[in-house]
Amino acid sequence: MARRSTPLLRRLLAPSPSPSTTPSTPLAGAVSRRTVTYMPRPGDGAPRGVTLITGDGIGPLVTGAVRQVMEAMHAPVYFETYEVRGDMPTVPPEVIESIRRNKVCLKGGLATPVGGGVSSLNVQLRKELDLYAALVNCFNLPGLPTRHDNVDIVVIRENTEGEYSGLEHEVVPGVVESLKVTPNLYGNLVANVAAGIAGGTGVMPGGNVGQDHAVFEQGASAGNVGNEKIVEKKRANPVALLLSSAMMLRHLQFPSFADRLETAVKRVIAEGKYRTKDLGGTSTTQEVTDAVIAKLD
Repeated sequence: MARRSTPLLRRLLAPSPSPSTTPSTPLAGAVSRRTVTYMPRPGDGAPRGVTLITGDGIGPLVTGAVRQVMEAMHAPVYFETYEVRGDMPTVPPEVIESIRRNKVCLKGGLATPVGGGVSSLNVQLRKELDLYAALVNCFNLPGLPTRHDNVDIVVIRENTEGEYSGLEHEVVPGVVESLKVTPNLYGNLVANVAAGIAGGTGVMPGGNVGQDHAVFEQGASAGNVGNEKIVEKKRANPVALLLSSAMMLRHLQFPSFADRLETAVKRVIAEGKYRTKDLGGTSTTQEVTDAVIAKLD
């Protein structure tokens, strides 16, 4: 999995990749039926369609922040917006069709119902679109004190196997056994490292990717839709999803827009005037969004 994801990883995390240096073929020696050529783009600046799932809880707040920033810097993207809730029985067909057509999606968190036999729409999306790799970039932001310093790593996690393989059966009435598929030792090692550092780093943007489609969302807490007080007071932190949207822009071969967005976010964090409660401040989502827009070059 790590080898087949390397070309994609380089593209998403490189500062400003040149079209002439972007890998167009998988690494030599990689053995997989799902090689990552990763949707080469013409790079002509034409606006790209992006499916937008607003999500539950804080989802509309943080996806709304992304839309405002994209509009402010005139990013060459347009959104096809869908209101999807985690308690729906399935992802609406028109949403899947939109993602297949656009090949790129930006997504707010979807709640996973507990009990009742309702499956997670997050898992449904991964399986339907074969989003077999979850990428999470864990790093420190200047000006933001954290438990660990000098962190800058990328976690690559299996997204459709492991516990997500769905190998379950009822041994006896009332006793269910769940089997886990472990592709390799590397996957377990990465999962353990991620669990150890997730609570002490700055931000964790990320996304779920496959051969033909990519869904970008905040990495560390994509399934955390926030508590009611955060939603009522409109104090959700939009930073992780803003940085995930920068990854999306870089994937779409708009590196200059990605750089502008990342630089603006870093300036706001370093200045320290506008921060939400989870970062030690009292700002609202809108105040942070306005501050980021003000810092755009």
